[in-house]
Amino acid sequence: MVTWAEFPDAQFKVTQGTPRTINSSGSAMRTFCPECGSGLFYRNAEYLPGMVEVQATTLDDPAAWPPTFQIQTAEQQAWVGHLGTIKAFERFP
Repeated sequence: MVTWAEFPDAQFKVTQGTPRTINSSGSAMRTFCPECGSGLFYRNAEYLPGMVEVQATTLDDPAAWPPTFQIQTAEQQAWVGHLGTIKAFERFP
């Protein structure tokens, strides 16, 4: 699962480093850090024209961009609905 923060592509700018972009399928363009492999951005001119989705956990303050909806739930696993009720560990147990 990934939390995305969506921005107008025209207002988006990388200020440090040189990420790498690949065409993962059709009009889907995925951008990642070539040093560590972390996913960074997603663009899809067909489904999200003029927008860039940034993996929220890569932002300086990811808490500033809390989720407001869920998408692509058609393939959601049955256990997703009760994730908040199971044991959680702040670090590896």
